Amino acid sequence: MVEVADCVSAALTIDVPAEELFAVLADPTTHAAIDGTGWVQEPVDRAPLTEVGQLFRTDMYHPDARDGDYQVVNQVHVLDAPRAIGWRTGYDPEGDGNLEFGGWFWRYDLEPESPNTTRIILTYDWSAVPNTIRDHLEFPPFPKIHLPNSLNHLAALVQGY
Repeated sequence: MVEVADCVSAALTIDVPAEELFAVLADPTTHAAIDGTGWVQEPVDRAPLTEVGQLFRTDMYHPDARDGDYQVVNQVHVLDAPRAIGWRTGYDPEGDGNLEFGGWFWRYDLEPESPNTTRIILTYDWSAVPNTIRDHLEFPPFPKIHLPNSLNHLAALVQGY
C-alpha cells in the first residue's frame, strides 16, 4: 500500500486480462461485491459505465449515517478502456437534481503485464476535499486496509465472473 498526502493506493497483480477486469469495474452491479467496507449496497443505476460524465447512483449503508441508509451519486471522471476508470462521489442534498461533490474520488488503473495478467492499482484521493468537510469528517473515512481488501474481492470475483 502506498500513502501520500491526501491519497492512498494499493496494487495487486491478477491473472486476468485487463479487458475482463475493466468490464467488471464498469458494471455497477459488481461494486457491492468488490467493496471492502461493506458500505456499498445495491446499485440504483445498473447500466454499464461507458462515458465520462455518466452518473450512477448507489445505495449505501453506514452506521453513523442518519438511519444508516443513504444514497450517493457517482460521476465517471476517468474512462479509458481498458486502462483506467474512476468516479467522484457526490449526493443530491435537496433531492432536486443539483448535485454536490465532496472532493474525493476512486480510480482504478490497469496495467497489462502479459495478455492474461494485469496489475491493478486502486486509488482513493481526497485532495480536493474542502476544509468545511474536513472539519466534520476524518479522511480517509475507513481503515486503509479497505483498499487491498477491495482488490482481493475483485480478484475473487473476476476469476469466477
